Amino acid sequence: MWRDSFRLHIFCLLLAILAVVVLVHNFLQLEHLDDATVSGSSWITENNDRQTLSRATRIVRKLYCGYEQQHLSKREQAEEESLLAALLWSTPPDDEIPFVQSTDPAHSDFVIVNPGALFKVGDQLEVLVRMKDFRGKPKQYGGDYLQARIHSPLLKAGAVGRVVDCHNGFYKVFFTLLWPGEVKVSVSLVHPSEAIQVLLRLREERPDRVYFKSSFKSGRFLETTECNVCLPGDLPVCNFTDLYTGEPWFCYKPRKLSCASRISHAKGGYQKGLLTQEESLFFQSDVNIKMPIFPSGPDAVTVKPKAFTDSSAMDRAEDPNVSPSGYYYQDQWRPTTHRIHHFNESEDVTKCLQGKVIHLFGDSTIRQWFEYLTSFVPDLVEFNLGSPKNVGPFMAVDLKRNILLRFRCHGPPIRFTTVFSSELRYIANELDGIVGGRNTVIAITIWSHFSTFPVEVYIRRLRNIRRSIIQLLDRSPKTVIVIRTANVQELGPEVSLFNSDWYSFQLDSVMRKMFSGIAVHFVDAWEMSLAHHLPHNLHPNEIIVKNQIDAFLSYVCPLQT
Repeated sequence: MWRDSFRLHIFCLLLAILAVVVLVHNFLQLEHLDDATVSGSSWITENNDRQTLSRATRIVRKLYCGYEQQHLSKREQAEEESLLAALLWSTPPDDEIPFVQSTDPAHSDFVIVNPGALFKVGDQLEVLVRMKDFRGKPKQYGGDYLQARIHSPLLKAGAVGRVVDCHNGFYKVFFTLLWPGEVKVSVSLVHPSEAIQVLLRLREERPDRVYFKSSFKSGRFLETTECNVCLPGDLPVCNFTDLYTGEPWFCYKPRKLSCASRISHAKGGYQKGLLTQEESLFFQSDVNIKMPIFPSGPDAVTVKPKAFTDSSAMDRAEDPNVSPSGYYYQDQWRPTTHRIHHFNESEDVTKCLQGKVIHLFGDSTIRQWFEYLTSFVPDLVEFNLGSPKNVGPFMAVDLKRNILLRFRCHGPPIRFTTVFSSELRYIANELDGIVGGRNTVIAITIWSHFSTFPVEVYIRRLRNIRRSIIQLLDRSPKTVIVIRTANVQELGPEVSLFNSDWYSFQLDSVMRKMFSGIAVHFVDAWEMSLAHHLPHNLHPNEIIVKNQIDAFLSYVCPLQT
């Protein structure tokens, strides 16, 4: 009996010890889990303590890239996979193609299919482009990036074409003939397929090729460190991931100062030496960057007017993927799906905007709208907020007509000169703070500063903005929201590696798909810049901006039909 009692006592003691061990273990696990699930993703603490939710993730992913630690719902995952699949681009059959076998625009040509046919306004015009290499031999694969337009210089008319890759060295270009008269065809090679292959590699492997910096200050001590979405290496970092959107942003931790002492953000610079000597041959001005492809026959057709004007195509449901979305005639943009009003007098603008609050969010291409409106409308007076030039935020008011116009740049990554840390705001968070209503107008553009990053970074940003837009429209459905698309720009060997039109084209394609089907409007800055006769520019000429503003204001104050 005594032995049985002793054994029972020992068993209970061991059981109690085991319970304590399990309790301590669970407590430590809970403490670790709390650290590992900030913002619902893996992250890096100021002391570079790397936390991850699975061993497999640690092995196969770069922990410093915030876009790789997203936790998506099944619907979000399916959408992202669909978007990425739609961006797949035809690449050369080999990783290393000799320069002489790459696409040469000087040897390539195009022909108008059936140029002698009788064409009328509304007809389709087909063009066949034949690509050859520097030896004059026909290319056997696709993947070149082309831009094409039709134009009538005397009429100051122009429209873009739709390019189809046949994947065998041939491309078809389809144009809708939208005005009568002599219509010329122009086709340009923006990048050969061999250059696109390099751009793809840079986007996935070198998201750090544009770097940023932040200044940290306390008293008389000042330090500056590098920042980015991705920071390689084992140095301690400051985690500035946004608590509401989960947008990742990191800076290397200052040696002496705390992360809380950050005072500013700025563009740091551009990495050099990104290409091999052979790769650099694919990026040559006056050789294979935005070079014209010449016709081997007629380059123009004569278009007859229609017997009557068909207005049935107007006022259709807006679709950002319709091409062409419009055309120029006498330097005025005419959308193909709805009517537009041209605000040629400042009084027309003030009458439209009377009693309204207008928010402009984005980069310098939508800052042009702020600059145009404050220049064109005398009574819209800028209020000096003491903001850095070309950075903002900016504000203008017309007290007599009760108009308030604001501009604010989007959050990082953004390649501006010094932006105060207190002014680094994410568009989604700003939208969440807007009440909205029939007198609230919002215009957004966001694209150029994301061109160096994997597309997932951009998708994440748009997903957050879209969620906030839907919530805003749910509580205030009368709010007018306009999306300004990307635009083409002048390209050289260096700019191509960071801001190529091909990068912008891919991001713009994602944006149009992600914002389709919700109650927002689109100003097609892409076609407006590509269809116009003026040289391409990141910041389009004033006449193009004027047409963008006309399109924008026509959504705010639509014509009565």
